[in-house]
Amino acid sequence: MADNSVNSETVARRQLSRELRKLRLESGISAEDAAEELGISLSTMSRIENGKTNVDVAHAKTMCNLYGRPELGDALAALAKASKTRSWFRQYSDVIPEWFDVYIGLEQVAASFRWYEAQLIPGILQTETYARTVIRTDHPDDSDDEIDRRVQLRLKRQALLTRQASLPQWHIILDEAVLHRPVGGESVMREQCNRLLEVAELPNVTLGVIPFGFGMHTGVTSGPFVLLDFPTNGSNGQAPEPTTVYVEGFTGALYTVEKNEVDKYRAAFEGMQRAALNPGDTKIAIARAVKEMKKK
Repeated sequence: MADNSVNSETVARRQLSRELRKLRLESGISAEDAAEELGISLSTMSRIENGKTNVDVAHAKTMCNLYGRPELGDALAALAKASKTRSWFRQYSDVIPEWFDVYIGLEQVAASFRWYEAQLIPGILQTETYARTVIRTDHPDDSDDEIDRRVQLRLKRQALLTRQASLPQWHIILDEAVLHRPVGGESVMREQCNRLLEVAELPNVTLGVIPFGFGMHTGVTSGPFVLLDFPTNGSNGQAPEPTTVYVEGFTGALYTVEKNEVDKYRAAFEGMQRAALNPGDTKIAIARAVKEMKKK
């Protein structure tokens, strides 16, 4: 079973990298000089400051001293230690692409998700048979064992929908085409649509469908994306991560935290919310799709 903990090594590593880079810039020390003082390569320094690699506890304290902020040593050393905590999904590292690794870490601590999909059911809502069909298509050369592990990972991530601690809010909008694309065949789609109806009853999930008849809407130009917001810290009112937009492609992904770009995606989602059917009518549309499948 997936761990219900809301801790994330990914978030700790990213927090630490941002803080260390900020301290270095404030100190006026160049990355080259800092790397030389620490006895590491410039490429390693770059990976540290971009959250691509872990930092030793000793290095975290040394860097605080080097940057003239020794009083922050213990706090950043704690982040360095947390960044090495093994999250539950590490057991699937062999089937997690590097570009997706960050997203899985971020979703463990997100407070809310705004998710738009135009072609497929979102992975977080997929049934096992639907997921297996999609994954087999995406990875035709994988062994049966590798496919099984990818499916297991996707299903375990779905614990986020109902976990007991810090239950996130989900706002998911689908284009109606998603309901009518016969992924895996009629029986698979019936099961999948029934799964959507079950999830739509969860108190932390708002599901909307944009009907065919609506015509042009902001999702047509934006394409699928996920917008993640993070909980604020009670002591300082700050979130551990800035609001992040995740856009997945066939061979990679885009992450952006730039405010002007995030605002555009947020506005696009709000436009889609206005275009989507309300929750009650969305359930009717899903149920209608199931009935139409039975007639075929």
